[in-house]
Amino acid sequence: MATSHDRSAGILLYRWGAHSLEVFIGHMGGPFWARKREGSWSIPKGIVEGGEQPLDAALREFNEEIGVPAPPLDYRLLGEFRYSSGKLVTVFVAEGDLHVAEVISEPMTVEYPRGSGRTYTFPEIDEVRWVPIDEARSLLVKGQVPALDVLQDEAYAARQ
Repeated sequence: MATSHDRSAGILLYRWGAHSLEVFIGHMGGPFWARKREGSWSIPKGIVEGGEQPLDAALREFNEEIGVPAPPLDYRLLGEFRYSSGKLVTVFVAEGDLHVAEVISEPMTVEYPRGSGRTYTFPEIDEVRWVPIDEARSLLVKGQVPALDVLQDEAYAARQ
């Protein structure tokens, strides 16, 4: 049976750069991700709380993870994407621009390494940036890469 932790929602901002489509993604914080580059970035996203609408959760999580509200844009549903773990992520997109001088992410506390009894508190996201979509494919966690495929197809079709 699915739990609330199996359902997340996120915001994927995109813009047209000088040479390609670019997406706004964040590097995950904490000791596990500290020295990793590939597969250690994420769409700003988080758990959909009980009774919460996915877009409301995505907007709330963006603010919590980045430290600024998502820009006031017309967000549309890109789709739902299932991780190999079974987690379902609902992704909303909008074309726009955002400049963040400093990430002020909500802190999270986890036991690390698992089973050690030691806990650490660190930001959920420690860095954000605009990345060309082809580069983002290697940076994002695997379960989010299919969202890039759908975004790329839709964005290029809309430009035709």
